[in-house]
Amino acid sequence: MKFIKRSVFFILLPVFVFAVDKQKLLDCYEIFDQRKAELEAEAEKILEQKEALEALKNTYMALIKKKEEKLKKKEEEINATLKKIEEEKKLIQKLVKENKKILEAIKKAKLDKVAQSYAKMRPNNAANILQTMKEKDALEILQKLPPKTVAKIFAKMEPKKAAKLSEALLKIKDTHESD
Repeated sequence: MKFIKRSVFFILLPVFVFAVDKQKLLDCYEIFDQRKAELEAEAEKILEQKEALEALKNTYMALIKKKEEKLKKKEEEINATLKKIEEEKKLIQKLVKENKKILEAIKKAKLDKVAQSYAKMRPNNAANILQTMKEKDALEILQKLPPKTVAKIFAKMEPKKAAKLSEALLKIKDTHESD
């Protein structure tokens, strides 16, 4: 009987152990299934966040592209404006140059007329007027007059004033000769 009890025990023991192991195995499957469901939910959440991030990235890239196009357009407008300004600047410089030439021609013609007037004056009258003028203006007129007329005018001037104007005329002639 002892043998039978033992035999039954050994026969039932694996069934009991198997039943216990099966219960543990079923508990593990349940845990794994729960964990699997949790991981799948988290994976889906990550996937949704990834999609949202991708959509945000695409929106941001489209915005950057739009801003770059706008910036490029502004840059082209600025370059066109700068080019136009440069062209206008060149035109203005050309006009200024032409106007300076015209002004010089007018000034020369005017000075020639004034010099002709002084050449026709009596030396005494011309000397009195030239003595009272600014030295620069008097020199410009004297330069246009023939040397004989200048000599007659100097003869009628105060000696100090005539000497001063003579020295200034010499400096002007030296400057023109060295050019």
